[in-house]
Amino acid sequence: MNSSNDLKTTDVAHQTSFKVERFVEKPDIETAQSYLVVEKPDIETAQSYLVDGDYLWNSGMFMFKASRYLSELATYNSEMFTACRCAHGSIQRDLDFLRLDADLFAACPSDSIDYAVMEKTKDAVVLPLTKTQNCYLHSESRLIAGVGIENLVVVETADAVLVANKDRVQDVKEIVHQLKQQQRGEALLHRRVNRPWGTYTCVDSSQRFQVKRITVNPGARLSLQLHHHRAEHWIVVSGTARVTCGEKVTLVSENESIYIPIGMSHRLENPGILPLDLIEVQSGSYLGEDDIVRLDDEYGR
Repeated sequence: MNSSNDLKTTDVAHQTSFKVERFVEKPDIETAQSYLVVEKPDIETAQSYLVDGDYLWNSGMFMFKASRYLSELATYNSEMFTACRCAHGSIQRDLDFLRLDADLFAACPSDSIDYAVMEKTKDAVVLPLTKTQNCYLHSESRLIAGVGIENLVVVETADAVLVANKDRVQDVKEIVHQLKQQQRGEALLHRRVNRPWGTYTCVDSSQRFQVKRITVNPGARLSLQLHHHRAEHWIVVSGTARVTCGEKVTLVSENESIYIPIGMSHRLENPGILPLDLIEVQSGSYLGEDDIVRLDDEYGR
């Protein structure tokens, strides 16, 4: 059972948002085992809200600035706020990752935003939406618009779109199984791939070519490597690249390019203090990621 925002809605047609009079989250009922809490809605209360018709049902989507949320959290749940601040203060950098101290992070009270803040805040507003019913729409790279649809889950990413009936979402594993059987790349990697030195994003590909956008973090470098089946062209879009190609080391600036022949040992580095962005065009008979022979790699791969 979802949360309910307790407020009158008689002028919905003439107003875009409403001040929340009261936010009611579903009550918890503890089981006999003290360490286990099971969420079970108060059915009678929920039914009375539906029958009344003057309540808005919370879809579970909240929007706020991080600073505003932290301010409310400090006011209404100081123990959680303090635990989060201590965990954040313990951050250690590991390559391109930020890692929290496990014990400090685990010390944070386990509570949802609904109980910790939303039931207590005095500054919430709600925006009614009625174009779709009982749906979940999630987009990462482009607009999704739904009109007159019900009971659907639509998830869009840069490399795939899932459309499923809400009652069948558990069957997504069957789709993954078929993708693996067909040896589809979507089952293994996202279009944007994180690496210890930065990221790469596949822009376009066909049987004998592939185009990638590569971002190398400041001071980072890729492994010294070679390919048996493909050549590569690198065009620097922003920043400066230090390129090792065979025995030659070259600085490649913005709007300049360099060619890496098949079988030639090479390495890409970012000697600058700003991210290095470049376009890589691969061409050859085989373009798989397993056609990489690493001759030297500081990341231990």
